[in-house]
Amino acid sequence: MVTRPSSTPYDLVIIGGGPAGCAAAVMAASVGLRSALIERRELGATLRRVPAVGNVLGFATGTAFADAVTADVLRVADSCDVLLGTPATELHADDEGVTVRLASGAAVHGRYAIAATGVRAARPDEAGWLDSAVDAPPPLWEADAARLAGRHALVLGADRPLGTLLRAHPDTPFDLLVPHPAADAYKADEVRADPRVTLHRLDALDLRPAAEGRIAAGGLGTFAPDTVFVNLGVRPAALPGILAPTPDGYCPPDRQHPRVLTAGDLRSPRAQRIMTATGSGAEAALHAYYALRLNH
Repeated sequence: MVTRPSSTPYDLVIIGGGPAGCAAAVMAASVGLRSALIERRELGATLRRVPAVGNVLGFATGTAFADAVTADVLRVADSCDVLLGTPATELHADDEGVTVRLASGAAVHGRYAIAATGVRAARPDEAGWLDSAVDAPPPLWEADAARLAGRHALVLGADRPLGTLLRAHPDTPFDLLVPHPAADAYKADEVRADPRVTLHRLDALDLRPAAEGRIAAGGLGTFAPDTVFVNLGVRPAALPGILAPTPDGYCPPDRQHPRVLTAGDLRSPRAQRIMTATGSGAEAALHAYYALRLNH
């Protein structure tokens, strides 16, 4: 890992150290490209929040997969400069190459870029069925299962992290009240048989401060602040600059500047899975490789 980028342009600048970005770095190294991988946290940070996976070859937990991915990236450190801890803030491109601006004020230059910044948790103010006058609760994937055991908790929305939490802790005595809109019905069906979940399909819900610092959830009762979580799905985390999003904020590859590739969950709301993200990152790196060969 390095603390500052090279002054010489890289063949490939990769933004995002999740499964797509890490796969891109490993693939780039395998075909002789020199790359920089920019990640604001640790490699595989999002993977480490997934306590159980059932669709990743060879791994049963996100943490185990993240450890393996990190080891693979470190193995190719001679070809890939890993820049951790400083977020990328802007991505720009022209016919000559790309520039990624960092929050530190530094700039990373390259011939091609892969944007693999993924998605973030949706906020209550982005859910049309919620009217909230309280601070945004944390996402469900940050919940401490042991601390929730035996407590009455409120989960706003029935997105898939709910099923992941239940599968990862089959013997934990959860008591989860889950109001959700009609759009989440097909996801709610995946957990409906679990006795630890009470589902409420509704059109609207108000969140308001209540006595003793609690949170009132319409007619569903009041809850301690540390037992309320959002589970409302995700929104794309696109960088400002050259990226060309669709109206929903996602950045499909076919809309981007020729020097900019997108990979992972940032591409589309469909196929947001670890395995598809990994494959798209590797494919994007190969795209850059062949483009560079053809331009020689």
